[in-house]
Amino acid sequence: MDTERIISRLGEFGLYQKILYFLICLASVFVGLFAVISAMLVYAPDHRCKIPGYDNDTYNIQSDLHLALINSYIPPSSDETHKYDQCHLYSFNFSAVTFDNSSHPINATKTQCSEWVYSREVFKETFTSKHNLVCNDSSKPSLAKSMFFVGILIGAFFFGNLSDGIGRRKTFILAVITMLASTLALAFSPNYAAFCAFIAMIGATTQGVFLVGFVIGMELVGPSRRTFTGIVSEYFFALGLVILSGVAYFIRHWEYIEIACAAPFSIILVYWWLLPESPRWLITKRRYEEAKVILLKAAKVNKVVLTDDILKVKEKDVDAPKDGKIWQLFTSRVLLLRTLVIFFNWCMVTMAYYGLSLNSGNLGGNFYLNFCLSGLVEFPAYTIVILLVDRVGRKWLHCISMIVGGAFCLSTIFTILYLDEKYQAVTTALAMLGKLGAAAAFAIIYMYSAELFPTVVRNAGMGASSCIARLGAIAAPFIADSGDKIGGKMGKAFPLVVFGVASIVAGVLALHLPETLNQELPETIEDGILFGTPAYNARKGEEKKIALATINDAFTQDEETFTSNGEIVSKL
Repeated sequence: MDTERIISRLGEFGLYQKILYFLICLASVFVGLFAVISAMLVYAPDHRCKIPGYDNDTYNIQSDLHLALINSYIPPSSDETHKYDQCHLYSFNFSAVTFDNSSHPINATKTQCSEWVYSREVFKETFTSKHNLVCNDSSKPSLAKSMFFVGILIGAFFFGNLSDGIGRRKTFILAVITMLASTLALAFSPNYAAFCAFIAMIGATTQGVFLVGFVIGMELVGPSRRTFTGIVSEYFFALGLVILSGVAYFIRHWEYIEIACAAPFSIILVYWWLLPESPRWLITKRRYEEAKVILLKAAKVNKVVLTDDILKVKEKDVDAPKDGKIWQLFTSRVLLLRTLVIFFNWCMVTMAYYGLSLNSGNLGGNFYLNFCLSGLVEFPAYTIVILLVDRVGRKWLHCISMIVGGAFCLSTIFTILYLDEKYQAVTTALAMLGKLGAAAAFAIIYMYSAELFPTVVRNAGMGASSCIARLGAIAAPFIADSGDKIGGKMGKAFPLVVFGVASIVAGVLALHLPETLNQELPETIEDGILFGTPAYNARKGEEKKIALATINDAFTQDEETFTSNGEIVSKL
């Protein structure tokens, strides 16, 4: 079956495709819910050591006696952003010690504490406060966040191959079931190891839900609508981020937040009856009758007629281009440099996007408002991409997004270090504008890199790019949380500076990539080497002349011969 001809007759984005696409986008909302939920589940509240022998100790000062006890046992913090030391106690003998005017003991010894009290101002309880993942264990929350992205890396390989083997629909439903089970199990994690295992499983299953679902939607959409629909799906992902901030604001307990986000996901199980298999996949597997049933149903909904000649199965005698190997991208200096720049941009844009999302709670001000704004700024980001990507071009819009977004992040160092706390809103605004740039660049890099890689290695190139991107995502939580270890205003500014510098460097390097807008995409390795040069345009011009000459020859022959060459005309 000629799939492109069928889609053209069916309608590139008819009512049937719109219904199917909406179902996929609805599932994407839940993926957005869990993309950065770890930042809330393992959030580290303000804390200090528990006063020995004082059972009624709470983080907030309630009486003069409480204040005196705290000053007697808890050293003042060397970090200007905290009043008390978060990890140490004074060890002393009451009968042999004197106190200064602030009730702090003189010549007392500081020792590491083993019990803490936590502020309940932001959350009533988090996994971190429940299991005391602070001080010597303060790196464990960052590792837990990274495990989500490790899971994404594993899931991209597993579910990608599985969907090619057993089908898109079965793989999608399997991912939904596994994701529902793992999200609910996460809320009942008995220890840190179980928490990391479940959150890695969630990361892996998001690839089965989001990416496989995305493929199902895209494989029924015509070429002229793929850019639009590909970006629109990101709106629903961002909606999940916004919903998450609202759920967390009203619940404020890590277990119930997780359950509240996971339970509604069970509605996606009805997709077993609503979601069809991808006709393109069925055709590649030569299951033509099953594909025909789905296509006829789509035609009925779209109110078009698919004639028998369109649905006719034809064996083509055209030799398909041989697949290339990923290592061929490193065989020439031009392709090597171009591939490394693409890889670096994937890594940095992913690190900046997820890093800025996870860092929203560390900016200061209202925790939930910052997270909500972090999701909301993605809506104008994707709108800008839709409006400008086919006007300004992929290269320039990507570079501008990276460089300008990075500059906004970098500029926060001045507002944090040199402005008073009352200007916190300025810092938040600059960070959100940086997130806007990262989100826009993230949306562009998918289509831009796919157009840069030659056809024979496009899938391999995109797969390798996705793997490299996960390295940036895995590093993002450690960078976002590094501010707590550095401490003070510099610690607050450090993650934003790193994300800003990385984005600017990536954006500048991307200036050396060729533009792909309105260009014939490279097919072979040789095309990839010449792409973006006058020699490439001349070569494609010659190929067009040869093809047109072939058509002219066909016109001079009898009608039967011309009909057999009709495929040449349709391809051109």
